[in-house]
Amino acid sequence: MLFSEHNFTQHRTSPIGSIEVITGSMFSGKTEELIRRLRRAQFAKLPVEIFKPEVDVRYDEQFIVSHNSNSIPSTPVAHSSAILLLSADTKVVGIDEAQFFDDELPHVCVQLANKGIRVVVAGLDMDFKAQPFGPIPALMAIAEHVTKVHAVCVRCGAPAAYSYRLNDREERVMLGEKESYEPRCRSCYFSGQIT
Repeated sequence: MLFSEHNFTQHRTSPIGSIEVITGSMFSGKTEELIRRLRRAQFAKLPVEIFKPEVDVRYDEQFIVSHNSNSIPSTPVAHSSAILLLSADTKVVGIDEAQFFDDELPHVCVQLANKGIRVVVAGLDMDFKAQPFGPIPALMAIAEHVTKVHAVCVRCGAPAAYSYRLNDREERVMLGEKESYEPRCRSCYFSGQIT
């Protein structure tokens, strides 16, 4: 029998956590949505811890900052395992720029969710070559909720799901903003790759 009365009671009394992923291209509002969800949790007086990768210092070393200049304090960490150590007494964990974390991040998120913590993760789903990026695909597979947000294609105005790099640099991780990347729809992204 799949659900005995004992199993149901045990399930009902154990804490319930979850994993939410917010993903999309650059300039699609991922960080903005992450900040909105975390502020709502703070408004509900839930203990919240927020993390970002140490390498992301584009706007600020200690704050997560959206392209619209909204910000929220965060803790920069070098490795995803540090999140487990720093989130002991919390109910909500926020993680920004998740694509820059190591491949252990999905395992860390599962451990947090299994302890009853709501985990909200934001990050790019694809790199500038339109390839799956970092731990985001694995996180999308194990998440209860996935929100894919879109930017606006700067070439034609259609919904944009791709981050087009404006220079010839080939390294996968290159921190940059509007001087280095622009959002494009599928048609404009792939026509740009040819020309």
